[in-house]
Formats: sequence, structure tokens, C-alpha cells
Amino acid sequence: MAIDVLYFAWVRESIGTGAERVEVPDTVTSVAGLIDWLAVRSEGHATAFADRDRLRAAVDQVFVSLDTAIAGAREVAIFPPVTGG
Repeated sequence: MAIDVLYFAWVRESIGTGAERVEVPDTVTSVAGLIDWLAVRSEGHATAFADRDRLRAAVDQVFVSLDTAIAGAREVAIFPPVTGG
């Protein structure tokens, strides 16, 4: 399954790109599983994904928890917590 993965803020800086299209194996079924799978792609990915408590995600532009399934997803965004006022 091909998914567009978008990265924002320091996640993007650690990985070195704002987006990539990946062919995800069938064994990857959740956002957390995707993060685990991506973490071994490069040192930048490993650094960006080292602390799960600092990550948030959206699947097809809807905020989700990391245990959310990705079946049928076209896009997954991974980013730090959003703050503002």
C-alpha cells in the first residue's frame, strides 16, 4: 500500500524532507506501526521518532491517536504537539 507521509516542524528537520511516498508492507496496520517501520529507514527517522510522547498524527487530515489503523489511508502526517492561543 502506497501512502504519502508528511512531516512538520522539527520532525521534518530531523528527517531532512517534508514528505515522502512509501510502499508500506501489509504487516504495518497502525500509525504506531508505521512510525516503527519508518524509524529504521535512516538515522534522521530514528532521531525524529525516538520519543513517541512528542509525536502527534493525522490520517487523511483528521487528528488521530497513534494506535489508529491506516488501512485505506492516502496520507499520514506526523508532527509535534500543536500549541497556540
